[in-house]
Amino acid sequence: MTANATAQNLRLGIWLMVATTLVFAAQDGISRHLAASYPVQMVVMIRFWFFAAFVIALAARQPGGIRAAVHTHYPVVQMLRGALLAIEVCVMVVAFVKLGLVESHAVFTCYPLLIAALSGPILGERVGWRRWTAILVGFLGVLVILQPGVSVFSPWALVPLLSSFLFAVYGLLTRYVARRDAASVSYFWTGIGGAVTMTLAGIWFWVPMAGADWLWMGTLCCTACLGHWLLIRAFAVAEASAIQPFAYLQLVWASGIGLVVFGETVEPHVAAGAAIVVAAGVFTLWRQRITAQGA
Repeated sequence: MTANATAQNLRLGIWLMVATTLVFAAQDGISRHLAASYPVQMVVMIRFWFFAAFVIALAARQPGGIRAAVHTHYPVVQMLRGALLAIEVCVMVVAFVKLGLVESHAVFTCYPLLIAALSGPILGERVGWRRWTAILVGFLGVLVILQPGVSVFSPWALVPLLSSFLFAVYGLLTRYVARRDAASVSYFWTGIGGAVTMTLAGIWFWVPMAGADWLWMGTLCCTACLGHWLLIRAFAVAEASAIQPFAYLQLVWASGIGLVVFGETVEPHVAAGAAIVVAAGVFTLWRQRITAQGA
C-alpha cells in the first residue's frame, strides 16, 4: 500500500471513529431518557434482541454464513464476553440515570488505563514504567472527579467506575479470543451472548411501553447497530492504535447532550479530573503503539 493510500485510510478511519463516538453519545442520551421511565433491564434486553438479530443477518451475508460465525475456539469465553458487555451496559445506564451523562462519562474514560493495568495479570503482557506512571496519574484524575472526603461521598459515583472495569475486562477477553477467532466470530458471539444474558435477566422486568417511547426504543436499537457498524468499518480501514484516541470524543458529545438536553452542569473538578484521565489514557495508547512497533 502506498503512503498516500495509507494516509487516506487513516483519515477515513478517523472520520469513521468520530462518527462512531457521535452515534454512541446519542445512544447514551436515549438510554438515559428511556431508563428514567422503564426498567434498565428491559431497555437493555430489547436493545440486545435487536443487536442479536443484526449480527445474525450480518453473519448470514458473510462467506461461510452463520455456520462460520458460530465456530469458535473459545465458546465459554465468547459467551462470557457477551454477558460482560450486557451487564456493563446495564451498569452504565444506571449511572446515566443516577449521576448524569457528564460525570458518568468522565469516570468511564479511565477504562483504557484499566485495560493497560490488567493486561499483565490477564494476558501476560509486559507494562513498562512509563505506562504504569500514566495509569497512576490517570487514577489520580479519577480521584479528582470523585472527590472522596471533600464532600458527602455518594456511592453512586462508583457505578461508572464499575462499568469501566467490566468494559476493560471485556476488552481484554476480546484481545484474548482474537488470538484464534476472527473478528466476525467475536462480533457474532457478542450479540448472541448479550441477548441470552439479558433475556434471562430482563424478561422478569417487562412493563408496557407507550407508543411514543417505542419510537425512541427503535431509534436506540438503530443507533446501537449503526455505531457498531461504523466501529467495524473504522478498524477495517485504519490501524486501531492510530484511531483509538479519537474514541475519547464520546465524552465531549455525551457531555454536550447532558448539558443541552438534560440540563446537567460541568463542575470544575469533574472537568479537571476528566482532562487528567484523558491525557493519561492517550499517553498509554501512544506508548502501547510504540511498544508494538518496536516488537
